[in-house]
Amino acid sequence: MVRKIREWYPGAKYHIICRGNHRDDLFRDDEDYKVYLNILKETKKKLIYEIYCYCLMTNHIHMVIATEEIRIGNIMKRINMCYSIYFNKKYNLTGHLFQDRYKSQLIKEDKHMLEVSRYIHLNPVKANMVKNPEDYKWSSYSMIIGMYREKFINSQIILDYFNNSRQLYQKFVEMM
Repeated sequence: MVRKIREWYPGAKYHIICRGNHRDDLFRDDEDYKVYLNILKETKKKLIYEIYCYCLMTNHIHMVIATEEIRIGNIMKRINMCYSIYFNKKYNLTGHLFQDRYKSQLIKEDKHMLEVSRYIHLNPVKANMVKNPEDYKWSSYSMIIGMYREKFINSQIILDYFNNSRQLYQKFVEMM
């Protein structure tokens, strides 16, 4: 059966979701999270895309990614392949790490971008992993609100909606 080609154009923004196969954990320790983030950073250098926000949960991943010249499928293929090789080698496993292929939702409207970023950053709170979104260390939220220096994300797109105010974005997210 042929897969449907995902809609793509230069500058397309996507909400990406990757889930562990059988809902198994994708991250078992801090090193796993760090390796995944490093893969995102290194892949960004080669394939040129932007990450606006992310949250790495235990058994799934949320990201907002924008592409310019390369289709999202090529980007996600490289990220997931590199991480799967690392994970399977580290834990002496074989087979699929991710359930199906990644899910993507094209973000076409400003309102959708804001809702997705809030949803992503509140994910660990809704899962009762932390009380406050800034307490979850595997999310871009603490970088966007200015608690930590941004490493490889581009929060400017999100902050532009709030007149570049990190505090206004924080209020927007936490008012839920």
